[in-house]
Amino acid sequence: MNGHIALLGDSILDNGAYTDGGADVVTHIRTMLPDGWRAALLALDGSLIGDLEGQLSDLPADTTHIVISIGGNNVLMNLDILRLRVRSEPEALVKLGYRVAVFESAYRVAINRILSLGKEMAVCTIYNASLDTDAGAEALGFSGEEAAAGLVMLTTFNDAILRVAFEARLRVIELRLVCTEPADYASTIEPSVRGGEKIARAIVRSFGLAARPGEPSRVYY
Repeated sequence: MNGHIALLGDSILDNGAYTDGGADVVTHIRTMLPDGWRAALLALDGSLIGDLEGQLSDLPADTTHIVISIGGNNVLMNLDILRLRVRSEPEALVKLGYRVAVFESAYRVAINRILSLGKEMAVCTIYNASLDTDAGAEALGFSGEEAAAGLVMLTTFNDAILRVAFEARLRVIELRLVCTEPADYASTIEPSVRGGEKIARAIVRSFGLAARPGEPSRVYY
């Protein structure tokens, strides 16, 4: 069987601008795929969830598999919540909950639209980037305390991604377990050549096109 994988989303998959001429994610994927398989890069650096519809307009007619990594830039647009003035901890959680609900609604609409195409699909969570390091926090203009709070905030947005994915019975590429070392990042939030290679390997494995290092996790409900 031959196949054609299309990559949709943002700079997690479109990381060529951050590799200093080294291989980007799609290049790594192409070297890992079995003979007869191809990969197309439709993801675009800076994209938001709402931009997925435009990327679909360039979807190759013979696409068999789709990978989606989107939402990180939407989360970045919500980082202001870390400095909102609130009267109590419950008020802060309520405000965060509202932001996550808006995010989940947009994400669900986008995923359902792509599901309607009837292709094999995998979605990616949003990795922690370098928020757990002093240098990463400083690069984003955060104190250590704000960066720690940002990681907690990110968990709530990832929960929305996971919930939508589980309900649709999609494959999930858990990038928080893929990019785990400083060398995986070219900057605070962008994948390096090494990080891109690890992401590519996870994508290929998710579709059963390479041996997995043990049985994958499963979710039942």
